[in-house]
This record gives sequence, C-alpha cells and structure tokens, in this order.
Amino acid sequence: MNKKRNILNTELFIARKIVPSSRKNKSLSGPVITFSIFAISLGIMIMILSLAIVHGFKKNIKEKIFGFGAHIQIVNFDSNTSLETIPINTDSSLVERIKNAEGVDHIQTYSIKPGIVKTNDKVQGVVLKGVDSLYRWNFFEKHLLEGSIPNYSDSANQNKILLSKSLANLLELKCNDQLIISFIPQKSSESIRYRKFQISGIYETNLEDFDKLFIFCNRLHINKLNTWTDDMISGYEVLIKDNNKLESTAQAVWEEVGYGFLKDGSKLKVETIEENNPQIFDWLSLLDMNVIVLLTIIIVVSGLNMVSGLLVIILEKTNMIGIMKAIGAKDISIRKVFLYVGILLIGKGLLYGNILGITLCLIQHYTQIIPLDAQSYFMSYVPIDLRISDILLLNIGSLLATFIMLLLPSLIISKIEPVKALKFN
Repeated sequence: MNKKRNILNTELFIARKIVPSSRKNKSLSGPVITFSIFAISLGIMIMILSLAIVHGFKKNIKEKIFGFGAHIQIVNFDSNTSLETIPINTDSSLVERIKNAEGVDHIQTYSIKPGIVKTNDKVQGVVLKGVDSLYRWNFFEKHLLEGSIPNYSDSANQNKILLSKSLANLLELKCNDQLIISFIPQKSSESIRYRKFQISGIYETNLEDFDKLFIFCNRLHINKLNTWTDDMISGYEVLIKDNNKLESTAQAVWEEVGYGFLKDGSKLKVETIEENNPQIFDWLSLLDMNVIVLLTIIIVVSGLNMVSGLLVIILEKTNMIGIMKAIGAKDISIRKVFLYVGILLIGKGLLYGNILGITLCLIQHYTQIIPLDAQSYFMSYVPIDLRISDILLLNIGSLLATFIMLLLPSLIISKIEPVKALKFN
C-alpha cells in the first residue's frame, strides 16, 4: 500500500525538488518564480483589501441611512413626496400585528414638519422630525459628539432638540443654546408660527444631505403646529432584525397592513428605505460591478504572470523532460509534475497575500490609520468589513482560475521530443 502511494506521489515529489532548486540556482527561472509569487501575493492582497473596503463602505452608508429613516416606513396611502404629510391615527392593534410580523425588531412613530431657522445673519431651511419616548436612539448615541440625547418621557425635556454638527457650525450654535424656528402655514390666511427650542445634543454622521436637513424634537410640537390630535402621526418606522432580509420583512409587514383600512377610512402603504432613496442604493450597487471588474483584471494579470513563469521553468527543464520521456514517463505524468509546480507556487503566493491582506485589514479596522475626506466619502476613515466567506471564495476562485490558465503551457510538454530534448542546452 505504501509503495502504491509513493508511486502516485512521484510527480509531486519531483515538483517539490524543482521549485527550491530553480530559486536557489543562478538560473533564469529563479527571478521569474520570485516575481510570479510576488504578483500572486500582491493580487490576492489587493483583492482582500478591495472587498473588505467596499463591503465596509456599503455597510457604513446603509447603517447611516437606516439610522435616519429606519428600514421600513408606513404612511398614509395618499401621501406624496411633500414634507407636509397627510396624518394617520395610531392604532394599537395594528402596532401589535406589525411587531409580530416575521423579521420585525421594533416599531416607532414619527411626525415631520418643515421649518426655517434664523440666527443673527444665518438662515437655513430644516425639517423637524418629531419622535416620542419610544424612539430608538441607538444610531445617534453612536454618533453623538456633545451633550445628551433628549429624553421626552421627562416633562423638563419637552423643548430639547438634537441637531447635527454641520447645522450647528452653519448657524454658529452650541449645546444648551436656544434657537427659534419659524413655520410657514399651509393656508395663506394663517400667520407664521414660531417655536423656541434648546439644543440638548449635537451629532455627526457625515451624511451631509441628511445632517443639514433634520432636527429631532418632541412629536407633540409637530402635532400642535399641524393642529393634529395627540394620536395623529406622519407614519410608523419599522426596524428589522436582519438588513439582508429587507424585502421579505417588508412583504410580511405589507401582509399585515396593506390590505385593510384604518378606523378613519384611510389606507396605508409600506415603503422601504431603498424605495425612498433609490439614487443612493443604485450608486452602492454600482460599486459591486467595479469590484468585479477589478478582481477579474487582477486574476488575469496574476494568471498570465504564473503562465510565463511556468513556461520559463519548462524551457529550463527541457533536458529533464527528455530524460523522463526516454525512461518511459508519459506526457500526462510529466504535465502533472509542472502543474504541481504551478500549484506550489500559487499556494505560496496565496499564503503570503492572505497574511498581508488580512494584517492590513485588521490594522486599519482597529487603528483607522488611513483617513478620508468626510465631505466626499461620508465617513472620516477607510471602513473595513472583513468576511471569512470572501477570503475563502477569493482563494478558491484564484486557485482554480490560475490553475486552468496553467493547462495551456503544460501542453507544450507533449511537443517535446526526447532526442531533441537531450541535445538541448
């Protein structure tokens, strides 16, 4: 049994002798092999970094968008893109059904109202988003820079608001400052209304389009401004357990609310955050195509380097090929030898590339040493989301693609004649 196993591994044994001998001896194949390993290492390192950065970027952006608008919104069916929304009445039985829908984590209410902030020499249009004590502040707690999150269950905090750093800088405001926001009435017969607020906290998400727009306040203020009753809202926000199951969870929510009418006769519609912000999510989808193109180019370049390296080794070992054929070795057996050589070289390149790529990803993840322009990239550092599945697929895909490319140069072996090969110098 042992002898049979040794015979089956003869090609691998020879390949293991060829690789170190070619690199140690002063031959042409030495630097070629070194360069081939370097190219594969560099390629796999770049691919790991590319995927980790793109996944990190997409994850970071999505979390920020979900943090501002939740995963799913339930609004009046007659509502349009206007900031002056058509209200719906809260329904406790509806809330319970939504909570029990598959994939739903939390449901909260909100109301919105556009307004104008004016300081000494600054004017800025804003949108007040009214929330209550059941609102989840987890996202804003992570991005809070100064002050505290307003607690609307405490009567002393009813006039407290939360706004962004970009708005605070623009209006030259800081924590505990007071500001007056004016509201234009929908009817021309009504007069402009004013409300005084106090800044409780300042946050920064680097999503400028959202940061410069939203101010968070107590929902009761919005209801009074809109002359709504306390049980009226602009809509519900639904947070889900798994971001990757947005469509299926939205469908489950729709099955609970989409086919019936509320007590006041109004009908609801269910919208996902992707439907409300298609331009952002379409842009994020384009990143996947860019990565696919980049990975394809890197694999092809690495494979061509490996092919050229194997060709040089075959030409350098022409005498050995002639001797093996002269003693009866078959072409398929000799091809296996050089394919094993290629696999060994690819394996070394993958090993070194994985070590470098994973190490650099971990360094950036924990130190955030490489910064970004927050105004251009919506974040202040290069984000990293390293996934084991990506690493495994990259290695398997690179190995298979490069191995397939190596089949072509190995065909040259069948064209080498023993008599000419033994004369080859």
